[in-house]
Amino acid sequence: MVRTAERAGLRSWVAVAAVAIGTFLLVTAEQLPVGLLTSVGADLRVTDGVAGLMVTVPGIVAAVSAPLVPVLVGRLDRRVLLGALMALMTLANALSALAPTYPVLLGSRVLVGIAIGGFWAVAGGLATRLVPERDVPRATALIFGGVAAANVLGVPIGTLLGGFAGWRIAFGALGALAAVVLVALFALLPRLVADRPLRPSALLAQLRDPGVATGILVTLLVVTGHFAAYTFVSPVLQQRAGLPEALVGPLLLGFGAAGIIGNFAAGAAVARRLYRTVLGIVLALALVLAFHALFDPGVVGGIALLLLWGLAYGGVSVSLQSWMIAAAPRAVEAATALWVAVFNLAIGLGALVGGLVVDRTALVGVLWLAAALFLLAAVAVRAGARRHLCGRRDDRTVT
Repeated sequence: MVRTAERAGLRSWVAVAAVAIGTFLLVTAEQLPVGLLTSVGADLRVTDGVAGLMVTVPGIVAAVSAPLVPVLVGRLDRRVLLGALMALMTLANALSALAPTYPVLLGSRVLVGIAIGGFWAVAGGLATRLVPERDVPRATALIFGGVAAANVLGVPIGTLLGGFAGWRIAFGALGALAAVVLVALFALLPRLVADRPLRPSALLAQLRDPGVATGILVTLLVVTGHFAAYTFVSPVLQQRAGLPEALVGPLLLGFGAAGIIGNFAAGAAVARRLYRTVLGIVLALALVLAFHALFDPGVVGGIALLLLWGLAYGGVSVSLQSWMIAAAPRAVEAATALWVAVFNLAIGLGALVGGLVVDRTALVGVLWLAAALFLLAAVAVRAGARRHLCGRRDDRTVT
């Protein structure tokens, strides 16, 4: 149910902000181990490779839980569901902080994956129920702004805290923050009872919808391409742009900051021209990666390309979520659940395929792979924009 303009107001936007803080926390929890691998491995006596499973496992579990959680809970009030998932996140991080052995720690990361997949599947389409229709793109951008902010603020701050006070304190702090967000969700969200229970048949029906299927294909191609290349962004910057290792960290913060700008810029753009915005983002990504593959950009060029990459990719989540909402306006939760599942699968697939390409060819090969996948995504967007425009008048003619 889309809220009417008369009923929506400050409370609605505060509710959207609470959901955005929830997404910020979830993404921070998912990616924080990247900055803590060495200390966790040394403390629990596992290799960095084994410790890396702390990132891999939640992604795989989230891909499974995203479509399953909405189906299993039926018509349960989505406010209660989000609160329960945030409570699970609180428990998971507390367990991580207290884990006596690595298997216990990895088990806590399974709980993190369940919370991430379920929360994101519901929260991604929640804007349609919290604000007027005309404000849905902005609200969606705010919700996904939490994702970008996690990369810029959450993970670096958590890593810094882990470095000073220990990795257990970092996980414990996340658990405490999750408890605060849990209270905020119950206090600020209205009752959000599902109009009808989500059934497996509804998920299959969405897969047969051409507009939804196109959105899922584009997501698979874009996210796989991005993570195939981004996984190796540090050696790319050092070997191809000639940047010193000491600058990589600060530049990745710049990448994240550019992503926040791209997220909100895309949120404003999709309200007017959804499909052209998606097409522009995908083509920009293809051009940036192809340029990086064709030329040795040097220090200045390398920095510029990295920031452009961050700016363009920052708009991916909000624009593709908006695509799914437009393609399935009466089945937003089902379409979003599928989208979240594919998104998380593509993250792991991109890192895997990128590693295989780098091992078998050269570093430039992964840049060409990403550019090619982005171009294929552009073809899919173009075809989808011509055939399935979901009633958006300003996008009916794609030139």
